[in-house]
Amino acid sequence: RMGPYLAGLITVVLAFILRNKKENKKRGLPVDVGGESAYAIRNYRFSEPVESVWEGVTTLAELFEQSCRKYSSFRLLGTRNVIAREVEVSDGRSFEKLHLGDYQWLTYGQVFESVCNFASGLVQIGHQRGERVAIFADTREEWFIALQGCFRRNVTVVTIYASLGEEALCHSFKETEVSTVICGYKELKKLANISGELDTVRNVICLDEEFLSDSSLLSGLSKWNLNSFTDLKKMGSEKPVDPELPLSGDVAVIMYTSGSTGMPKGVMMTHGNVLSTGSGVITLVPGLGTNDVYLAYLPLAHILELAAENTLVGVGCSIGYGSPLTLTDTSNKIKKGTKGDATVLRPTLMAAVPAILDRIRDGVTKKVDGAGGLSKKLFDLAFSRRLSAINGSWCGAWGLERLFWNFLVFKKVKAAVGGRIRFILSGGAPLSGDTQRFINICLGAPIGQGYGLTETCAGGTFSEYDDTSVGRVGPPLPCSIVKLVDWPEGGYLIIDSPKPRGEIVIGGPNVTVGYFKNDEKTNEVYKVDERGMRWFYTGDIGQFHADGCLEIIDRKKDIVKLQHGEYVSLGKVEAALSVSPYVETIMVHADSFHSYCVALVVASRAALESWASEQGITYSDFSELCDKGEALKEVSASLLKAGKAARLEKFEFPGKIKLLSEPWTPESGLVTAALKLKREVIRKTFSSELAKLYPS
Repeated sequence: RMGPYLAGLITVVLAFILRNKKENKKRGLPVDVGGESAYAIRNYRFSEPVESVWEGVTTLAELFEQSCRKYSSFRLLGTRNVIAREVEVSDGRSFEKLHLGDYQWLTYGQVFESVCNFASGLVQIGHQRGERVAIFADTREEWFIALQGCFRRNVTVVTIYASLGEEALCHSFKETEVSTVICGYKELKKLANISGELDTVRNVICLDEEFLSDSSLLSGLSKWNLNSFTDLKKMGSEKPVDPELPLSGDVAVIMYTSGSTGMPKGVMMTHGNVLSTGSGVITLVPGLGTNDVYLAYLPLAHILELAAENTLVGVGCSIGYGSPLTLTDTSNKIKKGTKGDATVLRPTLMAAVPAILDRIRDGVTKKVDGAGGLSKKLFDLAFSRRLSAINGSWCGAWGLERLFWNFLVFKKVKAAVGGRIRFILSGGAPLSGDTQRFINICLGAPIGQGYGLTETCAGGTFSEYDDTSVGRVGPPLPCSIVKLVDWPEGGYLIIDSPKPRGEIVIGGPNVTVGYFKNDEKTNEVYKVDERGMRWFYTGDIGQFHADGCLEIIDRKKDIVKLQHGEYVSLGKVEAALSVSPYVETIMVHADSFHSYCVALVVASRAALESWASEQGITYSDFSELCDKGEALKEVSASLLKAGKAARLEKFEFPGKIKLLSEPWTPESGLVTAALKLKREVIRKTFSSELAKLYPS
């Protein structure tokens, strides 16, 4: 009779011991780095920063070739074929809808052949040694093949966001003096508009075939040697050329930042830089290998995606390509009744920026609220049980109850991203604790929240697989040492109690060479110490927890002093308020001549229209709804609730807000391709709206 009770007691005790062990685990250890006064932490697994975990491999080109020989018959790159395109009209606007088929796969061996042919094709069109190539296209398998083809000739690749505006585009091309551009048909039309300003470009390789039948476009591009991706590979296959492989210290990529604070800067990263970040990451995610399938949809022009794909190739993973607009069955460009990328691919791994995870959370919440009744009560019960289990009710954190709720409730949520996700990497911006916990519970997969920058090849810190805490970004990666230095002006010191605080500085083999043709800015934020260690000063403010994990708490550039002397961290407030279901995007604005801050809120159309329907509010279009006083009052109350939950100070709450109906997209120029706010652009665009929020 005592058997069931004894088993339950043992379960509780074991879980308690395991949790205590996990909570007391040292994930980072203090280290003496000499030089300036600082508080420094290294990864607990390695005493020195790791450069490469692949024996004998020092470049991305070597890693790729080694993997192609080792995993020759395994699937590498997959793409869905387009069955049909349709145009749907809603509210007077046209929307393209796609009917996509199954994934078509290329093996490691087939991809290697394509890469070799592409590399030889570059020689056939006259691309000279020492000249640079720009890739200006959306993420796709041809992007990756072109990248590796360039590496095989030791050609430096300039990566440019497909959403970049003409001014920034011209700046990037002119500064790097590229002679060959690789682009899609959509981007080729953008190039045509600025062709008169691109004096150094001689060759253009189009990844699509549509341009061949566009006579008007072709007539305006006669000064360029224009070839299709397919034709270039054919040229290379007919006249193969021996490779000219790079060295570890050769510049692999000049990656242009998204330009959130002005004109984009070109960050020069070597093969060794990217390889060290990849080496650090694979030591922390258990069991990576040929059984894993990665869903690739973030911009390859972003270091997070570029590093992820090159790293996963090193362990034999498969990579299936998608896009943010076709990701799930309900994505904007997916034809109703057809399947999204995740459903078809059924990935085990994916990377995401917080904005994407916020959308998944909002989508699930909307569906649950819409269902109402028993379904909603069951979901809420399951969620609260799992949440209490993670937060302290030991017996529910694992075992039969977890399996029960996963099968009964969360199985349907998991199905939205294929049902097999076992690990999610989040980076690019801070992820709110609420979203992190929501995704943890609903998808049943840990989120590895990383912290890094383009300047550090995305390397810095990374939360470990078994760390269930939220709001932190983990200990230093094995490739990095992270130190805090005093910032007295902001009141952050390494002697602060109970946690040392200061500006975050990252050192190690993953720290890049510097900014292309910009020595002044390079010397401002990059330093080399007396031991030869290269450091990058991030401008972010952090604090270390006792177990060696880092938490981002502020940013130098985002801090504004109000009229009465209080300091407001705009990014911190935005992160807190973005939890509101009515917020799609938010920008907090503060003026030192006033005593309160204000906010521009791009409203979540689905959430606000659902509320309006419940309230019986009538309106002609969404813009009119956003202007209604009732809507303003409802959203303001929701922001207040979110702010109180995050324990914001009274002066941090926006005194007034303006609701906006049009979303901010990279194409609008208001956010970057990584969906980061372009504050100065937004301030100028909405200067009159911001002015009205303050008394004249």
